[in-house]
Amino acid sequence: MSVLIYLIPIALFLGLLGLGAFVWSIKSGQYDDLEGAARRILLDDDDDNKN
Repeated sequence: MSVLIYLIPIALFLGLLGLGAFVWSIKSGQYDDLEGAARRILLDDDDDNKN
């Protein structure tokens, strides 16, 4: 049971670290253009193959 004294603060710290990373990614605009990335993969880039 004395192991819980160490594990609970470590788990809380890791949870807060993950939450902080998620909030940072939202504030930096990582999730602003979800449609653009989905459509960009469908574009055919033939500019590199021109002779």
